Amino acid sequence: MASTRRSFLYTAAAAATAQSLASARDLGRFANQGQDGDELRVGLIGCGGRGSGAIAQALSTKGPTRLWAIADMFADRLEGCLGNLAESDELKRRVDVPKERRFVGPDAYQGVLASGCDVVVIATPPHFRPAHFEAAIAAKKHVFFEKPVAVDAPGVRRVLAAHELSQKLGLAVCSGLQRHHQVPYLEAMQRIHRGDLGRLLFARCSWNQGGLWHAERQPEWSDLEWQLRNWLYFTWLSGDHIVEQHVHNLDVVNWAMQAHPTRCRGMGGRQVRTDPKYGHIFDHHAVQYQYASGAYCFSECRQIDGCANDVSEHVYGSDGEAHLGSGFRITGKNAWTFEGRHNDPYQTEHDDLFAAIRAGKPFQEGRMVAESTLTAIMGRMATYSGREVTWEQALADDQRWGPETYEFGPLPVDAVPMPGQRRG
Repeated sequence: MASTRRSFLYTAAAAATAQSLASARDLGRFANQGQDGDELRVGLIGCGGRGSGAIAQALSTKGPTRLWAIADMFADRLEGCLGNLAESDELKRRVDVPKERRFVGPDAYQGVLASGCDVVVIATPPHFRPAHFEAAIAAKKHVFFEKPVAVDAPGVRRVLAAHELSQKLGLAVCSGLQRHHQVPYLEAMQRIHRGDLGRLLFARCSWNQGGLWHAERQPEWSDLEWQLRNWLYFTWLSGDHIVEQHVHNLDVVNWAMQAHPTRCRGMGGRQVRTDPKYGHIFDHHAVQYQYASGAYCFSECRQIDGCANDVSEHVYGSDGEAHLGSGFRITGKNAWTFEGRHNDPYQTEHDDLFAAIRAGKPFQEGRMVAESTLTAIMGRMATYSGREVTWEQALADDQRWGPETYEFGPLPVDAVPMPGQRRG
């Protein structure tokens, strides 16, 4: 029954790819259906860089929209986001957030959900996304939430349960895996799924780049505040960069395979970025995934300055190869090169979401992003532990990362994971 259900899920996903391609070429899935009409009130939970970008894109969709309520752990981030929006005359006209609809602190998201908004944009650090998504669906809100959607298996299970409820309630759910709204990816996937590569044999994918930002610790910051303001470097907040960033590449491979992996093993470490200011995550991971079909994926991600950079995905079949990311082409029996019009997938995913809501035809990306997130988590479990991890083990794992409460005080940093000595 499980394999039959999986086949059904991914056959349906292939059909959705074809539908998405037809609409993305029009830069909006429901571009020819009534998008104007009643104003959609938007609530923003999480006002950092991605939240500020996502809300600008949400407000830029066709039809009347208004930023109605806003929440963040810190007041300076909240006010900074509003200040950025005020710099655009067009966006400024779509902002209506008086003081009473500005919420700060660990429970700020509850204020947004009770404010009367219609759509919620969730862009908090990944640790908080399961609880925020769960609460948003329970409050019957349409949702855009960033990837990854969890940092551990208990979080993934919460997202999957909330996804099931969202389907019953007829709510739209869009994830931050924007490649599913990007024309060249959609066109390539349509060709892969119709068999242009023949039998899929293996894939490889990479997100190798230099270091990222870091916020110097201020004397008045508690341990919790320091970690929250540097959330990338703590597994309980980000999931490590294999989860927070590399999930994009792993999602593309799952999409091509029309399945999730069944097992994996890997290695990684903390070789260069060793200063305690970078928390305790690794700076490189390499994972070998196996799929039920017998195909493999060879995955690598690195955040080290001065090294070769590469962000791409490659799929190899019996009749050809697909090369995605830096150029889009297929070589072999059914050669193809993308020569069409590129779109901005970050904007298109919001165009699609808001148009679908207005058209009364909500689409669902909750399960897709949850499975891609778990794919990345099981890879991290393998690199942290040095052991082989199966999909079933990863999904059933009971390790929850993070504190039970969010009090601004002492919070010891977990030890750097040592393969062979700990769980993942």
